[in-house]
Formats: sequence, structure tokens, C-alpha cells
Amino acid sequence: MAMLCLLLAGCGEDAGETLLRDYQQHLAETLSLEPPSRSAPANIAAFPERDQRLFEIAETREGMLDIFALRKCHIANLVAGRNNQLGKVAAPSQRWLYELQLWRKLSGCWNTDVPESLSADSRERLAHLTRTKTAELPQVSWNALFASDEWVKNFSRASSPLSPEALDEVEPRSAALAYLREATLHQFDRDWQPDSSTLEGHLKTLQERPLSAELLRTLLLTEQRLVEASTMLEQALDGDAESACRGAADAVADAPEVARLSAWLDDLERAARHWFEAIDALLEVQVAPPPAVADYRRSWLSLTHADAPLPAFHAARDHHAALRQRLARQCQ
Repeated sequence: MAMLCLLLAGCGEDAGETLLRDYQQHLAETLSLEPPSRSAPANIAAFPERDQRLFEIAETREGMLDIFALRKCHIANLVAGRNNQLGKVAAPSQRWLYELQLWRKLSGCWNTDVPESLSADSRERLAHLTRTKTAELPQVSWNALFASDEWVKNFSRASSPLSPEALDEVEPRSAALAYLREATLHQFDRDWQPDSSTLEGHLKTLQERPLSAELLRTLLLTEQRLVEASTMLEQALDGDAESACRGAADAVADAPEVARLSAWLDDLERAARHWFEAIDALLEVQVAPPPAVADYRRSWLSLTHADAPLPAFHAARDHHAALRQRLARQCQ
């Protein structure tokens, strides 16, 4: 039953839902209307499956004698570590650090006098490996992010809307997104040095709570309740003018219910925009995504696509505010 409640956006009522309910009740009472039937918002979409969100990267195979021939490039220990038992089960983020270090060693070696000391076959092998790893690195960094449990679970459907006090967590937690963007942006910058513990610490931040999913659920819920409240205002505007205006002054006044809701909506919009702008900035420095991820980004994470949760919430709030102003003007 508990899991069912989570999948349906929660059976209990958090403080944000209470604010929305109290506001709807306030409108109903002041406008002499029946409170709306509160519908459950739609569920968030499932994150794309693994084979839909990752790039297929061919495994590079070289014999140990061939690697030994490149010993002046100092890659033998690195390759051996990648191929041992621990290397084969390393987390996606650690595989990216390995590929990053391998690219730096290969490309650095290529730009020395080492190639001139190699046989023709070894020199061509070094050139081929350097070209291959240079071309693959952006896709490797994408896979490191989109294969990680930390990233995938941040969009978990087994989540609930955020409580108002949890909105304060959004900005400090977004430092994780900023670091991942920096790591991606500077992966070809030899002056930037990645740090394994820092990377893992930021990924752990993402794993601690599914903040992306919680914000999406909160936006969907709030949009739904605002649409329901707007329907009441439209009923009042389309109905008997004298009856509607009898309580209009109270309906559009800054009552406690209105003030509390307005403050929470401001906080929600600010937090959601901060978080999804950080995600957008991270995705902008990545390679062009696989189609399934591009579709998910447009439908759920977009800052501008009309049907995405954040723009839809903003539009519902603006529409509701316009109806309140219209009612106030009509009843002056």
C-alpha cells in the first residue's frame, strides 16, 4: 500500500497540498461555490531505459605486447588496472576517470618526441588509440552520468511532492550539478584536475533524495490545483454578476490563505527554476543525447516547452492571477 501511495503522488497530504486545499476552500466560501473535486495529477514519466539512454562504445582491444611497445607512454599500469577484477566492476564514474586519464596520457605522449622513437606499426597504433579515445571521451562522460544509479534514481517515480521546508535544500544540492557540468566542460582541459572523492561526494548528494522527481511532482500537483481554482473563478465570472461580486472582495483580497499560498508559490518557482536551469546547463555541455533522452528532456525538463512541468506551472499561475485581476475589475 505504501508503494502504491508513492506511485500515485502520495496518499497523505503534505503542507504544500494543505496550502492549496485551504486556498481552494477560501475561494469556494467567498464565491459561494462548491469546492472543486481534487483530481490526482498525472504520474511523472519513467526515465529512459538503460539501452535507450546510453551510447554504445566499442571495446578497445590491444595485446599486451602492443601495449608494452608503447611503454614510454606509461599506460601499461593504467590498462592493467582497468582490466583486473576491480576495474571490470568499477562504477561508471570511475570508468570515466580511467578513460580521462588514459586519453591524457595518450594525447600527451603523442605530442612529445616519443612517436619518433617507435616503429611504424607502434606509431600508427598510438595515433589510432589517441584519435579513438579523443572521439569517445564525450560519449564516455555521458555514459558515466546516465549509467550511474545516483543520476537515474534522482528521477525515481517512487517519490512524493516536496514539503515547503524542503525547498531550502534545492540551492545547496545544486552544487552537485554545477560540479558535474564543470567536469564535463573541462575534460579536455589539462589544467583542470578531477578528484575522485569530490566526484563521488557530489554523486552521493544526488542519491540522497530524488530531488528532480520530487520537484516535478510538486509542479504537477500545484498546476493541477491552480487549474481547479481557476475553474472556480471562471464560474464566478461567467455566472450571475451580483452574486459573484458579493464575495469577490474577499476572494481577491490578501487573506491569510492567499498570502501563505503566494509566498510558497514564489519559493517553489524560484527553487524549481534554479534546479532545472542547473540541469539544463549540465546537459547543454554534453554531447547530443540519444532520442529517448532528448524526448524526456523536452517533455519533463524543458525551461520553455509549454507542456513541460515548469512552464506549465508558470502558465497556470499567470492564468489564475489574471482571472483574479479580472474579477476584481469587474466588481469594482
